[in-house]
Amino acid sequence: MEFSTLWLFIPACFALNAFPGPNNLMAMTHGQRYGLRYAVLAGLGRLVAFVLMIALAAYGLAVILYTSELFFLALKVAGALYLFWLAYQMWTSEVAAMPDAEPARPVGQLDGARREFLIAAGNPKAILIFTAFFPQFVDTSAPVPAQFAVLGAVFLLMEWLVIAGYGVCGKLLQSWFTQPLRQRLFNRGCAGALACAGAGLLASQNR
Repeated sequence: MEFSTLWLFIPACFALNAFPGPNNLMAMTHGQRYGLRYAVLAGLGRLVAFVLMIALAAYGLAVILYTSELFFLALKVAGALYLFWLAYQMWTSEVAAMPDAEPARPVGQLDGARREFLIAAGNPKAILIFTAFFPQFVDTSAPVPAQFAVLGAVFLLMEWLVIAGYGVCGKLLQSWFTQPLRQRLFNRGCAGALACAGAGLLASQNR
């Protein structure tokens, strides 16, 4: 792979990473509630899901999603239902005044990573993105898996930087959320966005 190809890949990759989807919204929520460190470590769950998807794309196993309508539909419905469940939890979550913008007591780190993993894994179109996006930067005259490994490493690094960026945004908002009303508005806004993402996933076409 030539460096010129890689430099074309990086800005396009960043645009995909930085899109404010459900995972990035969750990273911002984690940063707002529990702090930057929690958000960044929880984001490892998302990266694990993406590693598996990149491996599937690199070895051609994503063809299952193209050929099996039932499998694709089942995975899509499961992902949408999980987003609806998270939206319900955020909508109904209790709020309380936080003195001096003190972060909430964090839930288990593994729980945060599990949420990130399930949100990412519940969107089968992510695999299709890897199968459609990555090949544009692959030289078929050279070993393809090795090139996918390089592109995947760059993608994951930039994804983690974006996770940190959204976590910082959430952290900076902590002082604004010292009042319960503001917390409730934020939670319900995020809940609405997650529900919309779930509805969009259900309404999307397989191709």
